[in-house]
This record gives sequence, structure tokens and C-alpha cells, in this order.
Amino acid sequence: MQVLEEKPGSRTANGTAPILKMQGIHKSFSGVKVLHNVQIELFRGEVHALMGENGAGKSTLMKIMAGVHRPDAGTIEYKGESVAWHNPMEARSRGISVIHQELNLSPNLTVAENILMGTKFPRNRLGLVQWAKVKERAQTILDAIGSNLDPDTYVSSLSVAQQQLVEIARALSFQAEVLIMDEPTAALTDKEIEKLFVIIEDLKRQGVAIVYISHRMDEIFRISDRCTVMRDGQWIRSCPIGETNPEQLVRTMVGRELTDLFQRERSQGITVSGKVPVLELRELSDKKTVKEVSFKLYPGEIVGLAGLVGAGRTELVRAIFGLSPIRSGEIRIDGRTAVINGPMDAMRYGIAHVPESRKEQGLFLNMSVKENIMMAEMHKYRRSGVLQWKELDKEAESYIKRLGIKTANKEQKVVGLSGGNQQKVLLARWLSIGPKVLLLDEPTRGVDIGAKTEIHKIICRLAETGLAVLMISSELPEVLGISDRIMVMHEGRIRAHLSREEATQEKIMFYATGERNECEYDIGRYGNQPPEAVHDEVMEPAGHADHFGFDVHSAVLYCA
Repeated sequence: MQVLEEKPGSRTANGTAPILKMQGIHKSFSGVKVLHNVQIELFRGEVHALMGENGAGKSTLMKIMAGVHRPDAGTIEYKGESVAWHNPMEARSRGISVIHQELNLSPNLTVAENILMGTKFPRNRLGLVQWAKVKERAQTILDAIGSNLDPDTYVSSLSVAQQQLVEIARALSFQAEVLIMDEPTAALTDKEIEKLFVIIEDLKRQGVAIVYISHRMDEIFRISDRCTVMRDGQWIRSCPIGETNPEQLVRTMVGRELTDLFQRERSQGITVSGKVPVLELRELSDKKTVKEVSFKLYPGEIVGLAGLVGAGRTELVRAIFGLSPIRSGEIRIDGRTAVINGPMDAMRYGIAHVPESRKEQGLFLNMSVKENIMMAEMHKYRRSGVLQWKELDKEAESYIKRLGIKTANKEQKVVGLSGGNQQKVLLARWLSIGPKVLLLDEPTRGVDIGAKTEIHKIICRLAETGLAVLMISSELPEVLGISDRIMVMHEGRIRAHLSREEATQEKIMFYATGERNECEYDIGRYGNQPPEAVHDEVMEPAGHADHFGFDVHSAVLYCA
């Protein structure tokens, strides 16, 4: 592949010099090189996408830009002056703000207090905080980003998506001239993402330079003006976004072809005839969201669970794993009723659960890779109250090798691993219990493209060994690529069961949105007649006479 390299200083944006320029940046931690001769230029009024696999060095480069770390070598020029930040407060006071992927809010304070935290609160002559003005300033910032959040609301009561908006508002409160956004849409709904993009366009018009880090290619090509690609701690390429395409970027990021992305290869289909389902739900309901859900999951299957945010997917797998109380219904394992009152019960039945938020709900970040992997099985390696560390070491090393976990050694703290490798550690822990059923909630969220492919391959290999997999994913290409069949949830119910062959993104979204239109009809009205039999009555008036189909699982006639 011919790479068109853009050298720093070789061009300007709109005839102006860059607001920030970093050259020859080197950084090592404990003797391990993290950045080697990295460079980047930012111009006012542009969105600059920073691309690369997890572990490529993006976060370290941004932390140097924001004053969290100091480079071992290299130069930073800001507004034409050479600078050396001593701490983040210094960089922020000069106009460089960061919206971190991991939320850094104070849950026991209000929205207004979090937004203005780090700024000087307005005070009266007696030195007392003027809370009315604090609220007023916060409200002005919230109005500017189109948010209807109440400044007096405590952050602890907000959803993850709402907290993300508070993070954005706080960054804007510092009147940033350079704004770093690290995976800002990871927890946002489509509607909230659209709002964010409007905010970004407005910031561009104000002359703010934005560094945008994301693994979502559609976002990158929609809002970015230029991009820089990093790989293994080195600068690979910088160019206008219009001079590349998603396929080129992926090849540049990973240094190899990824032709099997989101695709599961099979020699033959999954046969369930005559098999006993390893997991069966009968009219399962929790006490809040899940409503009368029924399905069967067979050994060796990968079943995708699709739906919009709030559809009840996460609540469903939490109920199966015993994390949420069940109001009614039945869970059956291998054809027998299972009594699951908590995660320990679920584990005894052979159910494993990889949660949506690996850092908050799955990993012990300040513990080693070895300890995280073996956490669920440590009791088996205890003799007379003493842990057998040699046996633990051997077993942990086998999982590190089996799943291809990239770590300096088994004693490295998990917090220092990339997102993809952290997810592999969590998978390894649950594989250590020898599960029958694996519940995966967004297994590749916040993971780069190369690591996604590796995780997909691991999931497929596990299914080939007979493990039954139920996988939640909001990325429809992922669901379509590796699932044997797909269930779609809407408002706590399973609305459709789709085979791999009949499923499309359009059909999944049709069921996920729960919308009813002229093309739908009630099977109670038309019985078991095929669509052709009701063609004149249903399709012609609706104006869809040439494009229709019928789904036998939900008795819905849909527009193609």
C-alpha cells in the first residue's frame, strides 16, 4: 500500500500555523518504550482523529498533551511558544481540556458543582459561595450543548449517558481552545450522539481544535477533517480524512489485512434437532424491566441479542446470572429447573457472565493479571489454608497463552493493559470455571478493530467446543457476523427471533424500534394466510405492493 505521509510543518490549515505541535515525543515507563518519535499537529477549527489499536500509545500521547505526563524527549509548541507542562492544572488553565473515556465525576455533588469544579466559584463580599450564580453559570453551559439536565440534580442519580454530557459541559466550562475527546460516544444513545455532533460543529466554528479518539469508523469519517494513525507507540501517518478510506485506515492501524472482520466461518450449520437446550427461559420476568421472556439456547450456539438502549438486554442477562431478582417464570439448565438466587448459584450451574463495564463490574484493576484470571477458582488451589502459587502460576500462564493476552508478565497489574487485553483477562477468568453458558454483554465495547477480531475468534472457538454463548451487542455488523441466530428485544420483551440467513440490519432495527406502520398486520385478523393472500387489502393501500415479507416468529408483515 502506498502511504501518503503528511510531515509536520509541511502544510497549514486555512493559511494559519498550528495551535499545537508535538515533535519527536518519546516516553518510557519502567524501561518499556511506550512512545517513540511521535508527532502531531492541531489547527484551530478542526477535528483531528487520533487512530490506532488499543495499546498504540494514543492515551499516553494525550496525557502528555494535557500535562499528566512529561515526555522523556521531544518538544511541544503551543500558540507558537515552546511549553513544558508541569501538571494538568497548568495545561487546563492555558486552554487544554480533556473529556476522558472513564468518567471522573463526583457522584455526591450536583450537576452544577461538577460542571464548575476546578473553576473559581462566585462569592460575595463575605467569601460565601453564591449558589444561585453557580447554578446560573452551569445552566448557561447546559443550554449551550442542548441539554435539559437540572443543575441541582445529584450526579449519582444520572445515567451513564447523562454523566457523559456533564463531563462535556465541564470541559467546556474552562473555555478550552484544545479539546481532547476520548471515546466520547461510547455510552451515548444515537439521539445523544447527534446532539454531540452538533456541539462539535459549533465548537469548530468557534475555532476550537478537537482531538477525537474513537474506534467507530462511521463517526471518524463523518466529523473529522484530518487524522493521525499510531501503531506500537510510533507515528505512522497523518493526512486529510478525504485522502483515505476505512479499509486503508484499518490496514494502517493494524499493519495487516483484516478480511474476516465480523465474520464467523462454519463448515456446516448448527443442528439443534433432538438436542436438549443447555439454557431455557420460560416466561421470565424481573421486578422492573424484563417481561415474560422465553427462549432456548443450545450447546455450540452463538445467539446475538440485539435492541436499543433501554430495551432490557442487560437486565435480562443480569437476571439469568442472579444479579437481579426474578418475579416470575422459570430458568432451566440441561432440561431441569434451576434455582438461581445469586451469582454463586449461577456459577454452580455453569453460567458465566462478562459484564458491560469491565472496569467497574468485572476487573480488580490494581491486582495482577494472574490474580484476576484465577480469582473465581482460587479456592481450588488452597491446601491446608495455603495457596499453591506454583499451580496458580502455571494455570494463569496457560490462559495467557491460550487467549493471546499481551502483558509484560503475569504479575503486571491489569490497569496497565489495553482494553482488548483487559477483556481477554475477564474472559479467561470465566473460562477457568469450565462454564456451559457464557453471557457476554457488549464484549468488544471500547476495543480497537484488531482486538475485536481476536475476541470474535475466541468466542467462535469457544462455541466450537460446545459452549453456548448469548451475546449482547449494539453493533449490528458484529451481531450479524458471528451469530447463528438473533433475538431482538424491545421494551423488555423478545420481539423477534431471526435466523442468520434472514436477518438484516434493517429488519433488526425494524423490530428494535417497536414501530408499527402500514405494512404490519395482526395474525389474529388474517390467521395463517401467506402475505400474498392479503396483498390487495394490506399492501396496495399502503403503497408497498412490490416490497414485502413475512416473519413467522412474530406474525409481522414488514416492508423490505
